[in-house]
Amino acid sequence: MLDMQALTKAVGDLDEPKVLGMLKDFVAANPGSEETTEVVNACQQGMAIVGDLFDQKEYFVGDLIFAGELLTSAIDILKPVMGQESATKVGKIVLATVEGDLHDIGKNIFKSMSEAAGFEVYDLGIDTSASAFVEKVKEVKPDILGMSGVLTLALDSMRNTVDALKEAGLRDSVKVIIGGNPVTEQACQMIGADAFTTNAAEGVKLCQGWVK
Repeated sequence: MLDMQALTKAVGDLDEPKVLGMLKDFVAANPGSEETTEVVNACQQGMAIVGDLFDQKEYFVGDLIFAGELLTSAIDILKPVMGQESATKVGKIVLATVEGDLHDIGKNIFKSMSEAAGFEVYDLGIDTSASAFVEKVKEVKPDILGMSGVLTLALDSMRNTVDALKEAGLRDSVKVIIGGNPVTEQACQMIGADAFTTNAAEGVKLCQGWVK
């Protein structure tokens, strides 16, 4: 049986060879889907450590990007043994970087972590218009809409998107979370979002709370 604490620590330490080696050995033992779910949880706990260390300024953006890639690799290794139970999706998220902004690092990290937490994520990419968000919300009926932006002008685009949702009569059907450097409590209120975050792990926790 895999040592879950050691796995969590290895993910938190960003020890890629160790993490991937442990997971390959685990998959080779042909585990059940319950055990696999525990392993995914252990990886997620490791990601939470990464988020904490980033908050404490011990890790930097490059470490977060690496952690997101590490998590994606981990999930890819585990996919063959993930079975149906852990493949049950907990909810749907429509996600994109807003119009006028081309940054996608934070969005991609949030996407990897959301998928690992069991969300089905529809990623519209970067520079996404309010109307594109509205169309996708109509199409897939998500639980959550996630908007990311790094530039200050992203705040206006976020507000335009929330306004467009209201005009389309969709605002009440979806929770809105925004993320990125310029996002504050004040900005969140101005935009009309339900929550804001500057930390992907924290954002995923908020989303999990909404779909419970």
